[in-house]
Amino acid sequence: MAVASLFWYNDYIYNLPTPVPAGYVKVNTGQHIKLGKSIAPKNGKPLLLHFFNPDCPCSRFNIKHFKTLISTYGDQTNFVVVLMNNSKYSAAQVKEKFNLSVPVIDDAPLAKSCGVYSTPQAAIIDVQGKLYYRGNYNTTRYCTNTKTEFARIALDSLLNHKGPGRFNRLAATAYGCSLPKCIK
Repeated sequence: MAVASLFWYNDYIYNLPTPVPAGYVKVNTGQHIKLGKSIAPKNGKPLLLHFFNPDCPCSRFNIKHFKTLISTYGDQTNFVVVLMNNSKYSAAQVKEKFNLSVPVIDDAPLAKSCGVYSTPQAAIIDVQGKLYYRGNYNTTRYCTNTKTEFARIALDSLLNHKGPGRFNRLAATAYGCSLPKCIK
């Protein structure tokens, strides 16, 4: 009974929206995002920024789904994993620990520039450097609901020149761990 209660409580906690931090400034789609030269969209490809915290259970649940996006869209999209000043692990350690084939950087200010305040979150930047999508990967932390694979749907729309899709509030309501430290 205690194990079931603990599981239910943890599931409940991770399904609550992440509190919006004091002083949060919303970044709208279409806004230009200042990126460093090393990660700016290149080769005529958009960029998916994956905001990740290795201490966040939601981020760890999401890693398999993120790798699926890389294998599906890697020839059409640049991918970068963005860490949030995580002093426990270096970018190289995260890349090795999670067997990531894409660049991993430590750039906390980038989250604020994109309007991201929790992990895991995706920010898709078009080839002009404008925010095309910011939000969740899915409505479930296990990323098992194919009808609400928001990041995949947004990538498909961008790559097929369909214009930004319309998403319900669950796409943009942050769930997961607060930044910069996992406090959920």
